[in-house]
Amino acid sequence: MEANTKKGKLNIELSEEAAEGVYSNLAVITHSPSEFVVDFIRVMPGVPKAKVKSRIIVTPQHAKRLMKAMQENIRKYEAQHGPISDIKGPEHSIPMNFGGPQGQA
Repeated sequence: MEANTKKGKLNIELSEEAAEGVYSNLAVITHSPSEFVVDFIRVMPGVPKAKVKSRIIVTPQHAKRLMKAMQENIRKYEAQHGPISDIKGPEHSIPMNFGGPQGQA
């Protein structure tokens, strides 16, 4: 795989393990002044526990480039396949307790 950079091309290796990918249906993003941390999580219906399947740590500058690349790719996807609908409503939200005890106020 090759990627264009400002100074030319960059050869990128993709191992068989990485090529398989990791399925995630929830991402939790946190940040500090020097980095963004994206935890990719797989939540299973009826299971009160969820595991982080992958954690990616990037600089704020790279996080912004990633956001712009995602926006551009979503625009291209929707131009080809139609709009991606937003899932709204409480029946589609992920409960933050993942089935554990609920706090009381």
